[in-house]
Amino acid sequence: MKTYRISLILLLLPLLMFSQKNSVVINGWTNVGTFKCTNTNFQKSQTIYSFTGNRLPNIPLEVVDFDCKNRIMTSDFRKTLNHEKYPVLTIKFLNFKKVSATRFSAVVEVKMMTVTQNYTIEFSEYRDSLVGNKRLKFSDFNIIPPKKMGGMVYVKDEIDLFFSLAIK
Repeated sequence: MKTYRISLILLLLPLLMFSQKNSVVINGWTNVGTFKCTNTNFQKSQTIYSFTGNRLPNIPLEVVDFDCKNRIMTSDFRKTLNHEKYPVLTIKFLNFKKVSATRFSAVVEVKMMTVTQNYTIEFSEYRDSLVGNKRLKFSDFNIIPPKKMGGMVYVKDEIDLFFSLAIK
């Protein structure tokens, strides 16, 4: 029963966070706390996405547009993703299918730096948006999570990638 409640909360969290707008958020953890980095430029986008036919979304995100609401954390996040050499993180939908009236499954290609990974992600329709999330690892992309103060403060390998995409 406890596992069911946790799963339900994790499923509803993106629904509550991202109603009726575009958003890509990366949540992560350190040994002393959490961080949340939002792509602010994408959040302001008025783009409406279509998931029919052969034209599935390809979403390029500028790494410098991610804001972690903390100047040092934002700088560290951008350095970790080597924004000067690899300025764009790309999310490309390869496949998209309806599972039920409001549930969908997609194969999504995520490219960070020089590494591309494919993930199956479940999406839900909520208030004219598709919302979903996927737990990734920095190591999936050959990225070593940063450490500070001689390793006393470190970022954990896992990150959550949350999406909300405005649809018609």
